[in-house]
Amino acid sequence: MESLPCNISQYLLNRLNDLGSKHLFGVCGDVVLGFMEQVTKGPVKQINCCNELNAGYAADGYARLHGLGTVVTTFTVGPLSAINAIAGSFAEHVPVVMIAGAPERHHALASRMLHHTLGKKYGVAREMFRDITVACEYLEDPAKIPQQIDSALAKCLFYKKPIYLELPADLVVHPCSPPGKFQFLEKTSDLGTLLEAQQEVCSALQAAKQPIILLGWEVIRHGLQEKVRTFIEKTGYPFCVFPTAKTALSEDHPQFLGVYQGGWSREAVRKGVEDADCVLMLGGFLIDSDTGGFTAKLDKNKLIMANFQNTMVKHHDYQEVYLSELLDKLIEKNVDKKELPSFIPAVKALEETHDYTPEANAKLTIKRFFKRIASFLQPDDIVVADVGESLYSTTPMLLPNGVTFVSQAFYNSIGFSVGAALGASTFQKRRTLLFVGDGSFQIGAQEISTMINYKCRTIVFVINNDGYGIERAIYDGPYNDLSAWRYHLLPQALGGDPGLLVQTEGELEEALYIAEKSKTLTFIEIRVDKFDFGDILRKAGAAMAESSKNSYEPRAT
Repeated sequence: MESLPCNISQYLLNRLNDLGSKHLFGVCGDVVLGFMEQVTKGPVKQINCCNELNAGYAADGYARLHGLGTVVTTFTVGPLSAINAIAGSFAEHVPVVMIAGAPERHHALASRMLHHTLGKKYGVAREMFRDITVACEYLEDPAKIPQQIDSALAKCLFYKKPIYLELPADLVVHPCSPPGKFQFLEKTSDLGTLLEAQQEVCSALQAAKQPIILLGWEVIRHGLQEKVRTFIEKTGYPFCVFPTAKTALSEDHPQFLGVYQGGWSREAVRKGVEDADCVLMLGGFLIDSDTGGFTAKLDKNKLIMANFQNTMVKHHDYQEVYLSELLDKLIEKNVDKKELPSFIPAVKALEETHDYTPEANAKLTIKRFFKRIASFLQPDDIVVADVGESLYSTTPMLLPNGVTFVSQAFYNSIGFSVGAALGASTFQKRRTLLFVGDGSFQIGAQEISTMINYKCRTIVFVINNDGYGIERAIYDGPYNDLSAWRYHLLPQALGGDPGLLVQTEGELEEALYIAEKSKTLTFIEIRVDKFDFGDILRKAGAAMAESSKNSYEPRAT
């Protein structure tokens, strides 16, 4: 056989590097060691994580900034540890490549009782991943592997959803031809259907006296921000974003009204959306976390839902009309600017949120903490918020120009943010700020050591309210309590400097001064009362308690 200048591992790594995944996150294991050795010689740099779940979250956070993320584990025990992270990426349309090592093929053929298997069943992980990926491939035939890799990656990038690749150890250095030009998956709308959709959307907008644009996460995932900005500025329409699309466009834009979250929104934002006679929803979905627990009052007769692959106008469903092409047609159409009712942009309405004077000895509260953070943030920061108070308090906050907001606002897996912050901050010059509650932090705490090891420029705020605050806001009981950690001392045990404990407004000022000067990790424990909730969490808790009230028995008093 003629010697070939590439092997299968190199092929895959070169593809990942060229497509934007220049780092991968993983945990070693025997059957994947050969692949990891190839990583040490190739263009993609490995970040060693503490566990597979956090590695999956890190790949997700990385993908949200770079367009593609990668996680690598050993066989079965690795992917099953990472499966929840991949499920979250699937739910939120994040392109992540899950690579699992596998035993040499002769073990599977002989059905041997090998470690990391469930007896003689070797394909269990693959079967589990089929429902949460757009491609799930066992790379067993060397002649087909390059095509399998390319096809899976093309689907990952087109649909913005995860893929699963399982590579047997005996094929890691098997020779193959080097990568040629990558063929991206391309699909186009039927022209007639596209033009009909364009005409109906434009007619509805032209007839409206009070239109508004509402942005969802697909605008971010599919890189449509510039097209959306062009259309918004051409029409002059005000726009809002769902929480899952926060920072899709700059929040200091003069047409930005604010974050819409149904009945949990600022009143001016709620009225702006719900009083509109035409709502053009671009890339959004009517999910509970975006609609304030389904408190949104959106008349479907006034709602246009334009998503990645289809557009709904009233009762007309235009299938296989792609959002990118629809935007091109909407921009191309001469939609006349009209006299619209006056509205106050978010940048004006929320000016007072930066008006903060600390009271040195005052006990710190949730509301005052996030009010101070609003003026601490800088342009181009990366803000990562976990589920619960961190998400609910940062959602309405006005963020500076260029800030990237990362949160798992739909799938809502607590602990996501710690790994995601690692991925988001990996080899970044930008500053990353992580906001996470103590309950969520205990799930992913180990990855603080990875941030320290790789000198990530991250400011970690652990909001310690003695347990699961988001659950207490719904219904309290002993199941919401946690072991009391001395969070601010943890970084020292994990290889860094001790953190800072903040209980007063004066201590917060001192901690922020230190954080602002630091070029590596700064860890700050924010200690507040266990029933100190922000406004949105209080509303959310009450709404969730009401919707599930029949599941609780009255307590004896």
